[in-house]
Amino acid sequence: MTRLYNDPADFADEMIDGFVAANRNHVRRVAGGVVRSTRTPDGQVALVIGGGSGHYPAFGGIVGAGLAHGAAMGNLFASPSAQQVESVVTAAERGAGVLLSYGNYAGDVLHFSRAEEKLNAAGIPTRTVVVTDDISSAPPAEKHKRRGIAGDFTVFKAAAGAAEAGYPLDEVVRVATLANERTRSFGVAFSGCTLPGAEHPLFSVPEGRMAVGMGIHGEPGIDETGVPSADELAGQLVGALLAELPEGIEEAAGHRVGVILNGLGSVKYEELFVVYRCVARLLEAAGLEVVDPEVGELVTSFDMAGLSLTLFWLDEELEGFWRAPADTPAYRKGSVAPAEQLDAAEIARTDEVPIPEASEVSQAAARQAERALAAIVTVVDENVEELGRIDAIAGDGDHGIGMQRGARAGAAAASAAVEAGAGIQTTLSLAGDAWANKAGGTSGALWGAALAALGGRLGDTDAPTGVSVSAGVTDAVEAIMAFGKAQPGDKTMVDALVPFAETLAAEVAAGHPLAEAWTLAADAASAAAEATAELLPLMGRARPHAEKSLGTPDPGAYSFALIAHAIAPVLTGGEEEK
Repeated sequence: MTRLYNDPADFADEMIDGFVAANRNHVRRVAGGVVRSTRTPDGQVALVIGGGSGHYPAFGGIVGAGLAHGAAMGNLFASPSAQQVESVVTAAERGAGVLLSYGNYAGDVLHFSRAEEKLNAAGIPTRTVVVTDDISSAPPAEKHKRRGIAGDFTVFKAAAGAAEAGYPLDEVVRVATLANERTRSFGVAFSGCTLPGAEHPLFSVPEGRMAVGMGIHGEPGIDETGVPSADELAGQLVGALLAELPEGIEEAAGHRVGVILNGLGSVKYEELFVVYRCVARLLEAAGLEVVDPEVGELVTSFDMAGLSLTLFWLDEELEGFWRAPADTPAYRKGSVAPAEQLDAAEIARTDEVPIPEASEVSQAAARQAERALAAIVTVVDENVEELGRIDAIAGDGDHGIGMQRGARAGAAAASAAVEAGAGIQTTLSLAGDAWANKAGGTSGALWGAALAALGGRLGDTDAPTGVSVSAGVTDAVEAIMAFGKAQPGDKTMVDALVPFAETLAAEVAAGHPLAEAWTLAADAASAAAEATAELLPLMGRARPHAEKSLGTPDPGAYSFALIAHAIAPVLTGGEEEK
């Protein structure tokens, strides 16, 4: 388990700060992640990778010459926000466009896709190749649904090699797409991982058993068996991968492959070498020629006990990129020509945001919004462990700490905005940006979108009324459903949010004061959140664990109901006439 930490909510930021301090010759800190500290030639396509922290060396550890130009680094097991991705891209790009590449997880797809849209709209040509190498996570007919695990590395390496070779953006995309199509991975786990501050692992494997095909966040595998010998495990891994050849390869014999035997966190290197000894023999017996194998940790999962095997089916072009030199904090190959260090001022970007003028009544409403966000922080802090416990039953257990990070960041941003004289629209918008940026993950994005939508309805001029607040909540519901694609019945926050919005609108229309209407709506949200215990999840990371979640409410719906009740007292005595 993870033993060394300060405040668990600060762990990811403190980890990144320490990582950068230890690797200044390779990386520089920017808002949202890291970029190369060395000069990249103008006109070179930039490869920006990313995902949640907790998978080192992925993702920051492989930023450097011959590999990524930047990495957007989310919180522990939480995707980086779209804002973080944009920030890293802005610092890393050199005028030839950007390739975004990351593992195929819902939160990452959500945030990176949103960033791609905004970057293209801003005039930075941006494309995406999502990694889908885990053969256990979906059948061949649904390859697009597969997870990205250690095969991330082969795709990143090929794409980076093409960029370093001067390929234009379309060609870098072609190479990365081909690399993904020719990469297959399969993994096993013997025990789960424990995040900082948690008393229990995110998931567990019965003593003396092995989960076959388990994902790096505890996603379910395809089987559970007794723990085999090292040679027996090598046979299982090789057999599974040779049973599914990439399109266009009729038989294995005669082909050249890159190989990764990847440790997931607590399997020792010595154990990996024992397994690889048999892997190498079996691949040779199958008529394959292994090229530059990698045995070690490239994509981990904190302290998870497990490993995976990746085969990268090479052609002449891909082999050149696989063997190309690289120099990063965690991965070095061959000899890379010395590169000029960038001055920190060349990388720095200002975080200052102008504050529009606002009326006095809107400024007063902003102060009330500040108090509401402070109330959210209090209720989340009081329930952070319970939210994590609920989430761990069918998810990855980080909902509590993610909500805590987001709420604290949103409240701090609101306080700064109020201090600067902002109205309620600007205050909520900045709070939403901070929430999404700090929390990461899907819930961070949804709360960010909700606050921005509510603020957009209220504006910076008029005093909020029951009618305008209710309309703003409806706008927030629409934004969340459009962004996250969830519908009532999917077992998400939407199941509590929709009845809240409908009740609020009905009570306001009936003439009730906002505080009273809000309290009744919060009661409706609580009842709806409790009812989600009888639903099966149809969206998000809990979906593969659907049966486990029966009897437990959705953590997003549950936390929303808590927050709705916490805000109600703030509205008493502070609302304007309806």
